Amino acid sequence: MTRPRRVVAIMGAGGALGAAVSQQLAGEPTTDLLLSDVSAASLEATVAALPATAGSVETVLADVSEFTEVEAAAELAVARFGRLDVLISNAGVLSSNGRIHNLATEEWERAFRVNVLGAVNGIRAAVAVMRPQGSGSIVLTASVAGLTAWSHAAPYCATKAAVIQLAKVAAVEYARDGIRVNCVCPGTFLSAIHDGLPQDAIDAVAARHPLGLGSATDLVGAYSYLAGDTSGWTTGSAIVVDGGYSAP
Repeated sequence: MTRPRRVVAIMGAGGALGAAVSQQLAGEPTTDLLLSDVSAASLEATVAALPATAGSVETVLADVSEFTEVEAAAELAVARFGRLDVLISNAGVLSSNGRIHNLATEEWERAFRVNVLGAVNGIRAAVAVMRPQGSGSIVLTASVAGLTAWSHAAPYCATKAAVIQLAKVAAVEYARDGIRVNCVCPGTFLSAIHDGLPQDAIDAVAARHPLGLGSATDLVGAYSYLAGDTSGWTTGSAIVVDGGYSAP
């Protein structure tokens, strides 16, 4: 019996990490992709960089803080490919650099709407499809910032800690439906958000990672594992890939 093709939806596919994960999964056998981002230009760049061996690819613009847009993305995956096996919720935002008393309410609201509500919306949209299937894997992007304390970054730390706990609760709630929920906690890796930073600032961040700064490609193995069959008994986990940042 021929095994059906795996269908993976990646929200936040336009950033450095989203693009790297898209390339990794596109290169894996019998995989079709639904790629989504809030930026059309970033999404187009991700698609252009996919390997020639990639399966079918569908794209859609979506703001993860709006449930109806995430729901539409999941429904498009089903309409186009007939199912949804994996949803990766990767969209996220950093907050402004500042101590708690100097951060406006708007900073907190933006962080929670994208980082937390975005993950919630991904879960809601995915389980609507996966529960009738009786199977599925949901992978959230958290951060080592959710496990440690970063001064002047309270909204980011708090929201990423919430994502880790959300994955655990969802894992318990949907296990009997055959749905696994996990998250990946990256350390610092170089991306466009570091453009313009002075070298001494980058060196200071690197010094806190025993293995040095990583790149987005250093993280894709964790996503590949959680999206694949070999992680079939893994749920509620926060897989840390941080170059040793959280070890000391």
